[in-house]
Amino acid sequence: MAGTANSSYEGFTAEERAAMKEHAQEQKKAARRASRADKAAEALRDVLAKIAEMRDPDRVMAERVHAVVTANAPALEPKLWYGMPAYALDGKVVCFFQSAEKFKARYATLGFNDLAKLDDGPMWPTAFALTEVTAEVEERIGELVRRAAG
Repeated sequence: MAGTANSSYEGFTAEERAAMKEHAQEQKKAARRASRADKAAEALRDVLAKIAEMRDPDRVMAERVHAVVTANAPALEPKLWYGMPAYALDGKVVCFFQSAEKFKARYATLGFNDLAKLDDGPMWPTAFALTEVTAEVEERIGELVRRAAG
């Protein structure tokens, strides 16, 4: 990619480097777990602990997203992914919650990976900005995760 004389690549941000380190630790921790049931229970505890660490309003939104995802798509298994609460099918992340604070963003994000197959014509959203989780937002999230897990 061509650059200009005024631009210079600074590498990954501190937040991005921290997320990559968290991901490496998650992978090591998962490899040490014994049975599949132990892995699932530990992954759920990790997700709930990560959510509990968040500050309001991210924590409140993450708790609601977690409740909606687990109620509407029980086939999706909670796990940490780059230090974010995520939900996987057969070990592959389908969707995730990214707090605004994690990357110093203006809003939290509910994101979907390509495995979710939310295809809708030639263009569709794969990430949604969240500033509040209302009843209407919960219904929309439920609809999306049901489609993603189906």
